[in-house]
Amino acid sequence: MAALQALALLDSEPEREFDALVALAAEMLGCPNALLTLVDSNRLWIKAASDGERGEISREIGMCNYTILGKEPMVIEDVSSDLRFVANPWTQPPDGIRFYAGAPVNARDARGEYYAIGSICVVDTVPRSLNDAGRKALTHLATLAEAMIAARSAAREAIAIATTADRQAAALARQDRVFRQAERMAAIGSWRVSLADDKLQWSDGVYHIHGLPIGDLPEMPVAMEFYPPHARDEMNASLRRTIETGAPFDIEVDFKNAQGEQRRVRVLGECETVDGQTIALVGVFQDVTERHALEVNLRRSANTDSLTGIANRAAFDRTLDAAMTRSHTDGTPLLLALVDLDGFKAINDTLGHTAGDDVLRGVGRILKAPWLKNSFAARVGGDEFAILIEDPGMAANPGYISARLEEALRFPIALNGLAMVSAGTVGITALDRDCLSVRDFIHRADTILYQAKRARVGERRRPNRDAA
Repeated sequence: MAALQALALLDSEPEREFDALVALAAEMLGCPNALLTLVDSNRLWIKAASDGERGEISREIGMCNYTILGKEPMVIEDVSSDLRFVANPWTQPPDGIRFYAGAPVNARDARGEYYAIGSICVVDTVPRSLNDAGRKALTHLATLAEAMIAARSAAREAIAIATTADRQAAALARQDRVFRQAERMAAIGSWRVSLADDKLQWSDGVYHIHGLPIGDLPEMPVAMEFYPPHARDEMNASLRRTIETGAPFDIEVDFKNAQGEQRRVRVLGECETVDGQTIALVGVFQDVTERHALEVNLRRSANTDSLTGIANRAAFDRTLDAAMTRSHTDGTPLLLALVDLDGFKAINDTLGHTAGDDVLRGVGRILKAPWLKNSFAARVGGDEFAILIEDPGMAANPGYISARLEEALRFPIALNGLAMVSAGTVGITALDRDCLSVRDFIHRADTILYQAKRARVGERRRPNRDAA
């Protein structure tokens, strides 16, 4: 309870970082709802939910109350068979919870010890299972939630200290100790730049992130050279906007320390004023490299088909919509090629699902071939694939693309002494100006694919009729 209360998260306003986290959890694990909950003394408070619902329920009926008792994810494949929740009002039909999976979220207390304060969980109204990859993803999401909570807590306290230091000289020693603790816990530091002479001031944490000895303070132009050009432009624009408007800024940019290591940093800043005049900018500087890498990996996992290594259906739908908008706006070409594997069921039935998986992985490798490097490939169904082509040179010759794909998709597959040939049929179409919906575009390509498959079946049957 002390660790939870110290975070000042209970009954707080919605925050986009936590809303994005539960949305990612629901998308990754394929559940209609995901929640980040905090377990108080007698209630379970919902900090964020992917369906937007917030509030609280009694702790004694909350499943997360059991999740915090363990260190590993708690998975209940069918809640109706769990005696703990048979009479639980949240599990009653017709729309009650039937599946639950949650991982504990921990926080440090003042002594640096970890305690479970809540859970990140996903729920569904139908029974289901969760494989090892899903359990690992849930654990990673809990780790990300812990990092976000720790960073929020440290940044909240650090920025308060940084902006009030000059006006609270009597409490400076105590606040300085707290700030140094926050710096060590969250890889964070404070900064100040005077507008009169561009003079910088850094706390110890900022020196550490830059990889510089404490006291070796660079001039402002030199300090900006730690950022690559695109990040430097964003930093300068944020500083100018804050000076001009008085609005604070909060950005994440790429960064390279004195040792040449690529990092990711979060920079917060706001105006320091005296008698209504802005005299300086003050803020917080934090190394978020590990959290950023985890977010990137989680996002990549959410958009990638785990078997083939190419994009999944969700990523394809978003990419297709954006590509159609670009094509209609800029007048650029766009081809959509749909691929359907021929005889894939026969391979599965004859050689087994292991061989079928080998075929799907092989198709994934083919669609990542160098000659298709400027295209976007995705697995959109069990044995169905799609390719988006925006390159003008390639888009000018759809017949060549179709023929080369069908040639590449024909390869042998063997297992336990049995051998078969995998093949695929391609339907390809270009986006016309009158085609405005994703559904219509896919339907046109699907129609061409169906016609090609019928023609191929006819070619296989014709010699038998001639022989007869």
